[in-house]
Amino acid sequence: MRNITAFFDIDGTISREGLISEMFKKMIKYELINSSKWYNEVEPAFTRWDKRVGDYDDYLQKMVDIYTETVKNTDSFHVAYIAKKVIEQKGERVYTYTRERIRWHKAQGHLVIAISGSPIELVREMSAKYGMDDYKGTIYQVDGNGIYNGKITPMWDAESKRKAVLEIAEKYRIDLSASYAYGDTNGDFAMLKLVGNPFVINPTRELLTNIRKDKPLGDKISIIVERKDVTYRMDVDRLDLLQ
Repeated sequence: MRNITAFFDIDGTISREGLISEMFKKMIKYELINSSKWYNEVEPAFTRWDKRVGDYDDYLQKMVDIYTETVKNTDSFHVAYIAKKVIEQKGERVYTYTRERIRWHKAQGHLVIAISGSPIELVREMSAKYGMDDYKGTIYQVDGNGIYNGKITPMWDAESKRKAVLEIAEKYRIDLSASYAYGDTNGDFAMLKLVGNPFVINPTRELLTNIRKDKPLGDKISIIVERKDVTYRMDVDRLDLLQ
């Protein structure tokens, strides 16, 4: 028998907040990042996004760049400790819909696997919190002494996630045609195409645009929007993008 699996992105799909932003704040608190980095480099991009005149990806990329620069030559023990604290304090700030879907999949006996662009230290802690069977995240590589060396194995782009799904499918003998995937940005596009039951949660405009261009994916996609205390399912063929 081949296993049925649910693949979950984390940031924006399970978690209502970008976990790397919480990691960033904690690293300032523990003086691994100078607060001037936030005020001079990250906050302007955040403010533009928060006022909806800038792009979220610009804000996120700025944080990722500084995170990458900061962890180089840092002992991985400190980052693992901070990641644990972030999930302890923020790990329950999740969307109701995806939290219930994780429970549903586990009740069905499905494998539940996280594939996220967040640092693997965060992905590992989040996966443990929700009892997932396996996980993949962005690897900030360490040397033989456990010190970050500045090299990265990313997991935020579509191609990396596609390869990860295929590797996991082979490892666990997964029936992708009967499996599920949940994502929210265009980095999840290839992962969504690989499974028989794709779901997008509060998707970005870029992801929706590409789904509408891909009829095979559009025919099987479920679009879920959760706002306040209401969850909506939307039909891609009747979707009217106003902005």
